[in-house]
Amino acid sequence: MTRDIDDTSEDVLSGWPARDDELRERVEAESEADEDAAGAWGTAPSPARPALVELAAEPAGEESPPLGSVAAPAAEELAPAEEPPGDEVPTPEPPPMAIELSHEHAVGELEIPDGYAVLEGEASGGRRSVGVVVSRFNGSITSRLLERALAELEAAGVRRDAITIMVVPGAFELPLGATALAKTRRFACIVALGCVIRGDTPHFEYVSSEAASGLQLAGLETGVPVAFGVLTLDRVEQAEPRIEKGAEAVRSALEMADVFAQLRAAAAAR
Repeated sequence: MTRDIDDTSEDVLSGWPARDDELRERVEAESEADEDAAGAWGTAPSPARPALVELAAEPAGEESPPLGSVAAPAAEELAPAEEPPGDEVPTPEPPPMAIELSHEHAVGELEIPDGYAVLEGEASGGRRSVGVVVSRFNGSITSRLLERALAELEAAGVRRDAITIMVVPGAFELPLGATALAKTRRFACIVALGCVIRGDTPHFEYVSSEAASGLQLAGLETGVPVAFGVLTLDRVEQAEPRIEKGAEAVRSALEMADVFAQLRAAAAAR
């Protein structure tokens, strides 16, 4: 048994020298091939990979910049272009920017075709009583609104003794005051005047929204025209160009009162 193992071992080891010589010849052949290739390229090969070589020769007398550097431009390129002699040409100024102003109303009049019965009131105050409800809050602005509204009532022919002014704390109370005046049946129309200015909280949205809807509800429930003369502003400076809203509210109220009178007269005549 031991003899068989020794014979087998001798047979296995006997082939190794031949294999070493064969491997050595293969390595030497590959080395000679690398040397031949390196001689053709002009550089010695790297143990890991061939060295990179320049594929194109540089022109004689010129040095190429180092790798990664940017060649400096020529002096002619850096020098500013010479301006022709003579008078300097001034730089033209840009044209002024056209700013389109915003308009709250579209221009033009209402056109109604012929052949229809039309009821249309006029802003006249003859023999009419008018109730005015005005808020005390923001009094510097509401005072101006009231002043302009009273001047318009006088111009329309409404006597002073036919005008009743009710003062309420703020715009939120305007609907309640307008409803109370309208329910007396003493007034042909109601004019509501107030001012709400936007602040840092949502208070502005609540007050202005409830004032508008409440005044409309006052007119719907009582059947007495209620005109909306409440300013809703972002800033105090916006009030001055809108003081005329007091007069506009008076004209709207008187016109609605007149058209309601025509409607009642036309219904009674039938």
